[in-house]
Amino acid sequence: MEGMGWFGYESLKRIVTNHPEHEFIFIFDRPYHSDFVFAPNITPVVLFPPTRHPLLWICWFEISVTRLLKKHQPDLFLSPDGMIPLGTKTKCLAVIHDLNFIYYKKDMPLLVEKYYNYFFPRFAKKAVRIATVSEYSKQDITKNYSIPSNKIDVVFNGSNLLYQPVSESTKSSVKNELTNGHPYFLFVGAMHPRKNLVNLFKAFDLFKSKNSGATKLVIVGNKMYWRKDLEEAYSAMKFKDEVIFTGRLSPEKLKDVLGAALALVYVPYFEGFGIPLIEAMNCGVPVITSNLTSMPEIAADAALLVDPFSIDQISEAMLQLNNNPSQREALIAKGNVRKMDFSWDKTAAKLWNSIELALRD
Repeated sequence: MEGMGWFGYESLKRIVTNHPEHEFIFIFDRPYHSDFVFAPNITPVVLFPPTRHPLLWICWFEISVTRLLKKHQPDLFLSPDGMIPLGTKTKCLAVIHDLNFIYYKKDMPLLVEKYYNYFFPRFAKKAVRIATVSEYSKQDITKNYSIPSNKIDVVFNGSNLLYQPVSESTKSSVKNELTNGHPYFLFVGAMHPRKNLVNLFKAFDLFKSKNSGATKLVIVGNKMYWRKDLEEAYSAMKFKDEVIFTGRLSPEKLKDVLGAALALVYVPYFEGFGIPLIEAMNCGVPVITSNLTSMPEIAADAALLVDPFSIDQISEAMLQLNNNPSQREALIAKGNVRKMDFSWDKTAAKLWNSIELALRD
């Protein structure tokens, strides 16, 4: 799972177990795994059709979900990804994580972009209340959709408790497995255009041209969005042999790979929150991240902030952390303080508060 998936999984798992006095209907669009039915107060329902295309999203929400809500008459429909049925009379709470699709339309398939930009303004106005994952996104929703700020609740993401510092022996083992024992910078995330891997590849090449050491770049994530511009940037690299692709990793494996990294380099040009920032802090790993959108808010003073469009700035930050152990330790210490502001327990509590407010609105 990626950000929205973890948000739904971790927050709803806590909400249903913390509130056994309430009944919950979990609506799936395909056969579900039993791991997603967290407690006996959940009734799982599978509705047709599987939502694998924007036209099917419309059918699913406006026909299948609307019919189910009419039948069961729940007090509230909660959408962890912001999509809600516009034809229902049921109160709706939409979790709108960010509005990246407004600014970077070419980063997604045409029909998906058209769906998002047509329907999300309507979802925002239909919802009795909105939750989002950062103050940045709250202000962005208010600005773009003219939603009163007192109708929007900030419900920060958290980090899995699995992410903790790893032992020196684990660090050595991971480095021996991935990089023949050499240190490495790490990127974690989907290879979506807005994750900015094109500039990360260019910045790493520049870093290597200025540093004679054996430091590598490890990329963790799915190549689903591997597009022509990304292939061209990678192919043009002088030091592409120093880049290691792991594919997607299990949380247990990712924890070790993250914990053994020299630093996390996470420089998207748009982000609603950026869960890897908090995961790195929990693992005791310093962070380089972007100075745009939500990332300065989430990282605060516990990261080196760079312009994601500046290859020089990204490269310079990598040089600083590669060459300056005391700076790495200072960022780790600040991260140990900053990480305390984020947890899935806090997420669930704030989302439950938003639910209660929505029921009163």
